[in-house]
Amino acid sequence: MDGHLSSTVAEGRSFRQIIGGKQVDAVSGLRIDVACPSDGQVFASIPASGQADVDLAVASARHAFEHGPWAKMPAVERGRCLTRLCHLVEKHSAELAALESRDTGKPARQGKADVAATMRYYEFYGGAADKIHGDTIPFLDGYTALTLREPHGVVAGIIPWNYPLQILARVAGAALAMGNTLVVKPAEDASLTTIRMAELALEAGIPAGVFNVITGYGREAGALLSGHRDVDYVTFTGSPATGTSIQQAAAINNRGVTMELGGKSPQMVFADADLEKAVPVLVNAIIQNGGQTCSAGSRVLVEWPVYDEVAKALAERFAKLVAGPHDADLDLGALINPRQQARVAGMVADAEKAGITVLARGSVHKDAPASGYYFAPALFGSVDPAAAIAQEEVFGPVLTLFAFDGEDEAVKLANGTEFGLVAGIWTKDGARQHRLAKRVRSGQVFVNGYGAGGGIELPFGGFKRSGHGREKGFEALYDMSATKTVVFNHG
Repeated sequence: MDGHLSSTVAEGRSFRQIIGGKQVDAVSGLRIDVACPSDGQVFASIPASGQADVDLAVASARHAFEHGPWAKMPAVERGRCLTRLCHLVEKHSAELAALESRDTGKPARQGKADVAATMRYYEFYGGAADKIHGDTIPFLDGYTALTLREPHGVVAGIIPWNYPLQILARVAGAALAMGNTLVVKPAEDASLTTIRMAELALEAGIPAGVFNVITGYGREAGALLSGHRDVDYVTFTGSPATGTSIQQAAAINNRGVTMELGGKSPQMVFADADLEKAVPVLVNAIIQNGGQTCSAGSRVLVEWPVYDEVAKALAERFAKLVAGPHDADLDLGALINPRQQARVAGMVADAEKAGITVLARGSVHKDAPASGYYFAPALFGSVDPAAAIAQEEVFGPVLTLFAFDGEDEAVKLANGTEFGLVAGIWTKDGARQHRLAKRVRSGQVFVNGYGAGGGIELPFGGFKRSGHGREKGFEALYDMSATKTVVFNHG
């Protein structure tokens, strides 16, 4: 979506921000058109926030944290609010799935799957809210020392466009469970379900001012929010370049951050692997959401004895893949916007010019609108590990294939990029499974499977350029809180 500013409401529904429990427009009155990636047609609009809107939202969250009931509420009661939110997501599941699918261009079944995951996040954190405890620490005679886990205060959540519902839920679920208040800034390309979730949060009993949503461009509203002096913690999912900018902005106020910054995730396939089970997973791990997934399995490393067999099996599947409109529910949908479409196409063209072999291409459905942002999946074979297509995150349905000889070379290839988010290992050798799981520098490692980010209970985050901090599971609750040490001198 290449949105443009306008002073009038775009054709279709006019969505509004949620600040202090109220629906509000941007102070400037400016709006951004929202287009569906499947056909490029505008169907809604969102406010274009500026400094005044960011200030209002942060002030609302600050007031709710310091003077409202949320931070002081018993943890079990906060958990019950999140559980009610889970039930409301279920009640409105059809609406949310359809909105998510249309806003992002992903197939309808993926929108439904995202809603199911969203429910699970709020269910998990609803139950976990009262399960985080402090410790007592053995200390000097006459003293008692203990620790408390306390909320940061105002948390800024900057949400990407690829999985708005899911990533919002993993941020909001953990932050709210610990008693923080929120200002969420979704990507301008996909803001609609975030706004809707804030409305449902009010209905679930989460007090006004606790869950605020501002919309607008990242370079404006996002930058202002991440560097706001009254924000206590920042969490971001997106590109390393933007992550660097956000960390620099937060550093001005010495604020903590959680950064999930993408990956170039490898899957290692050994000669003893069950190829019948592996191949479908290898394909799905790159085409899910059109490859626009931080944890996408974008590199497949294959042991020489089975390289030709795996390459042939993957090529046969890639040749049958079809991209099309979200409501056609095909193998994959459109990419998010023309910029992303051009970026993916450019990287593929550069790889072809460099002489890298294209083993197979999928197709775009003949009835897909020419104005949609489609890209036919591409499979590259015998890729030079130093090539840009092998090193840089494409964020599209592009799979690169490599051959290796033995464990050492497999690990060297797997660790041979600046990223370290997720890895897959396919082998029946139990000892090898354990050896490689320890040697691979990735925040998550899947053996004989690939979770594309894993379950809600599984801590998620990266090494190296993939970022720092952890989301999901109980680890996220630790990131969304701070340890306070209290020492009593009682003689």
